[in-house]
Amino acid sequence: MTAPLELDGVLVRDSFAEAFPMRATRLLITADSPRWAEIAARTTTGFATSVIACGCEAGIERPLAPEETPDGRPGVAVLLFAMNEKGLADQLVKRVGQCVLTCPTAAAWSGLDSERTVPLGRSLRFFGDGYQSSKRIGHRRFWRVPVMEGEFLVEDRVGITEGVGGGNFLILAETARAALRAAEAAVEAIGRVPDVILPFPGGIVRSGSKVGARYRGMIASTNHRYCPTLRGHVADSALPPEVGSVLEIVVDGLEEAAVGRAMVEGIRAACALGRGAGVVAIDAGNYGGKLGPYHFHLHRLLARSVDATTG
Repeated sequence: MTAPLELDGVLVRDSFAEAFPMRATRLLITADSPRWAEIAARTTTGFATSVIACGCEAGIERPLAPEETPDGRPGVAVLLFAMNEKGLADQLVKRVGQCVLTCPTAAAWSGLDSERTVPLGRSLRFFGDGYQSSKRIGHRRFWRVPVMEGEFLVEDRVGITEGVGGGNFLILAETARAALRAAEAAVEAIGRVPDVILPFPGGIVRSGSKVGARYRGMIASTNHRYCPTLRGHVADSALPPEVGSVLEIVVDGLEEAAVGRAMVEGIRAACALGRGAGVVAIDAGNYGGKLGPYHFHLHRLLARSVDATTG
């Protein structure tokens, strides 16, 4: 029997998050001002919360200073994740074509130096209707596509890599307000971790799901074990009587270690509010180890983080 683990009076259950392999890329979006770089980035990463229905999972990684971008302008780094290379390539072309090419002053560049690449500019160049031109700088090739504003600059190909999707933890709280406050603290802390994104709205999921459903054609449905309103109607509820609301944080990352770091930072921030703030417990979503090969055991993650800080 594993000894109970508490952080600031909040119980951390001896569970694990189950994540799965994905294909990922980092895209650098630049513009004449931080405002327009952010507008392009947010539009590009819209409707990208879950591969269940969105085609990809995407989000803003961080803002970029001019000295960090290929064209010396303000920028935003975004991460995109899909289940396979073809799906990632398809989403890149669609999203950049509809959301960056159309955005005033915006340009798109590869943010990963990788031998594995997928086409971007070489697909979008056809919008130039034969008037487009290319330029090579070192080993990188770029396209100049004429548009009414002036020119759209885009990298020919972008690097891709293996990624990890679906790292997660659950915040069990007395009330919806307490759960949201803890989740917001977790999101803020994870925002300082590189190489990860939180793809759901504001980084928070209120509708955690399980695999399968009673209804034909549904590949996922509400995670009834963590729905407070179902506690008295299902035999396998995971919620004690004092829990009135549950929120989930889902993490996608370029590396397994990055997802683990993000989970630790988020859990610590949520628990730091304390039991007195209505945070009851931390749990994680898994499917018995059958969904994905990456298993993030909460107790082990937190123990390793303590060893790293004290060692």
